[in-house]
Amino acid sequence: MRAFQGMSGRVKTVRSLRADAVMGLLLIVLLCGVWHPAVVHAASPALPRIAPAPEFTLLDQSGRRVTARQWRGKVLVVTFVFAGCSQTCPALTAKLVAIQRQLGAGTDVHFAAITVDPLNDTPEVLNQYARAYGADPRRFSFLTGSISEIEDIARRYAVYRKADGGVGVDHTFLTSLVDRDGVLRVQYLGTRFDPREFLADVQALRAERPRP
Repeated sequence: MRAFQGMSGRVKTVRSLRADAVMGLLLIVLLCGVWHPAVVHAASPALPRIAPAPEFTLLDQSGRRVTARQWRGKVLVVTFVFAGCSQTCPALTAKLVAIQRQLGAGTDVHFAAITVDPLNDTPEVLNQYARAYGADPRRFSFLTGSISEIEDIARRYAVYRKADGGVGVDHTFLTSLVDRDGVLRVQYLGTRFDPREFLADVQALRAERPRP
């Protein structure tokens, strides 16, 4: 398995670009072949409203058809991993499960981990993966679909994905926070981001009320 670790840190829209921000943006553009309106580290304390988050309809680890829209009214965390990954995906999954536990018993924040390896990651495989990390199925969904569905979703979230000849999947790590109105507000690149900053961003979105 190979996965692109890349830079790590918070990603959001800003007016002025720092050198590290430019490098992060160029990495996304080069790997994904698309322009994404985000750069690393913003000076503004408020999370900007970047754009409507891409919608999706996929199968969860229980084999149920779920949609991003069904979590409207909640804060949604969207990331990309796969069960056969031996290094970086486990670190990211464990980190997000730990953050989910810190949020307590509330159900107003949901985590959605989308596989980039749908040929191997059936709902049964993802269910085992979720159990291995102790993810709460009421608050943490592991999702799969057809190759075309996964490729489309990854592209729309600006995630680079390429199958590696049956050995694994090359992909970037980009974790998105979506507010209660379904608007993309901030993205984290890589896995070495500060969990305290991530948790603070989640709590900030949690405190916001949906727009009428």
